[in-house]
Parts: sequence; structure tokens; C-alpha cells
Amino acid sequence: MVNSTSDDLTLNSTSRHSLEPWTPPPWYQFHVCSVAPYAFVFYFAVKVFNLAIGTPCNILVLKQIASKKSDSSTSDIFIFNLAILDAYFCLMGPIDIFNRLVLNDQVVWYLQRFAYGLKDTAPLFLVCICLDRYVAVVHPVLFTGIRDNRIRVVFSVLTWGLIFAYALTKSILGVTYDIFSGLILFSFALMIYCNLSIIWVLRRSVTGKEVMHPVKKKAFKMVLVILGIIIVNYLPPVALVPFYSYYTFVQFQCRVTTSVFSLMDLSSSIEPLLYITKMDRPAVKVPDWCCIGTNSTYEVNV
Repeated sequence: MVNSTSDDLTLNSTSRHSLEPWTPPPWYQFHVCSVAPYAFVFYFAVKVFNLAIGTPCNILVLKQIASKKSDSSTSDIFIFNLAILDAYFCLMGPIDIFNRLVLNDQVVWYLQRFAYGLKDTAPLFLVCICLDRYVAVVHPVLFTGIRDNRIRVVFSVLTWGLIFAYALTKSILGVTYDIFSGLILFSFALMIYCNLSIIWVLRRSVTGKEVMHPVKKKAFKMVLVILGIIIVNYLPPVALVPFYSYYTFVQFQCRVTTSVFSLMDLSSSIEPLLYITKMDRPAVKVPDWCCIGTNSTYEVNV
């Protein structure tokens, strides 16, 4: 049941527009949001952070994956596509800010909604990454039979098809909270299941042993970090957006959506930063004169 307060606020805002000229302050889109500007401050701060940090980080991820000659992960294809999507979204930040604060151009609003449609469906690539790692850890025999990257290319193409279909729909028709709620609930539940299953298998593999194998330990830590990012960035929209009909206009448009979508937007910087911190650093050979009296060649990570 929709709270009737939203109708009253909309009517009051409309009547005020008809009685006196009003220019929206830069921090919020709706007049009634003047009572709750702080979520918009956070929104614009995330935009600036994504432009300054997220854009170069995503470009670095693309360069790193493209330059790999061997030992590439099967998930790199999905990470590469996700980095393309996140880089585009980060670059749309200045256009978003300028249009909200200065232009208010209808054509640019279509482009903004298209960019947000892309970001809404970015979790689909995270789902692909989680499923790939789930099969590799939980069903290793099956994984050895599907290591061919052509399968992942096909999944990437299908995923892009779904992403573009949703983004175009959002750009033309506007926000579709029912579709978004279903999508984010499905993605969140599947990612949580895959990551918890991976953690369970890795923990069970060391039962009765004193220490975990270094490779498994590294994978275990990675999965824990990914799980934390999923919870921080995607749990708020899962918990709040599906109940949009129970909020007032001010609560939903000025606080809830602005805050939870800002957290989702922040993932455009967090995800590449995580990948960069886990990248293998190049090995540097120590000159022979540093190892006088030995016959071994040493390598040091830098």
C-alpha cells in the first residue's frame, strides 16, 4: 500500500511551482528533498571518487588482462567485460553532475538513464564470475571439461544482450523498480550461495590439518573479500528497494534510492581496486654480484 503522503508532497511541490518561480538547489533534484540533502552530497562525492579513482583503475585492469600471455584466469573474460562497463559508467559521472546542476537537458537525461541501466545490471557479470569460481572449486571434474573460453565468450555476449535490453528500457520508459528488484534479488542470492559454497568447500578441505595450503588460503581470502563487497554494495538495495511502495516520497526519492544507488555506484571503484591488489607483481632477478658465493638465481617480488 502506497503512503498517501507522497501524493500530498507532489501536489504541494506542483502548486508552489505554479505560484512562484523556483530554481532547484544543486544538491537535490526535487523541491521536497530540500529537507534531506545529505544523501545527495554523498551521491556527488561518489561520482567524483569514481572519476578520480575508478576510471584509471578500470583502465589498468583492462590493460593488465589484455596484456596477459598465459596463466590467465578463466574469470578474466568476465572481469574484462565488467571493467569496460564500470569504466564507461565512471566516465559518465561528470556528464551526470553537469546535467543535474546546469543543463537539465532531456536528451542527456536519456543518456544518464541508459548509463544507470548498465550499472543496474552490472551484477550479472559478478554472477558469471561467482559461478565460474563455484564450478572450479565445488565441481572441479566438471570444470576441467568446460575450460574452453569460447563458452565464456558466449555467456558474455548473452549477458551484454540482457544488459543492453534493460538499459534501453530504462532509458526510454524510465525507472522500473519491479524489474530492478527482481534482478538484484536474483543476483544477490546466487552470488551469496556460490561464495558460501566455495568457503564451505575450502574450509572442509583442511579439516584435520593444521594449516591450509597457500593457494587455497589465498583463494579463501579472496572469496571472503568478494563476499564482503557483495554484502556492502548490494545488500542495501536488496533490503530496501523492493519495499518502495511503503515509503513516503521524501523517504524513497530523497534518502533511500539516492543512498543505496550511491553504494552500488561505489562498486565501480572497489571492484577494480580489489583486482589490482590481487594482481601478480612482476619478478625481478637479483644480479649475480648480489649473491656472491651461491649458485642459485633468486627472484624478488616488487
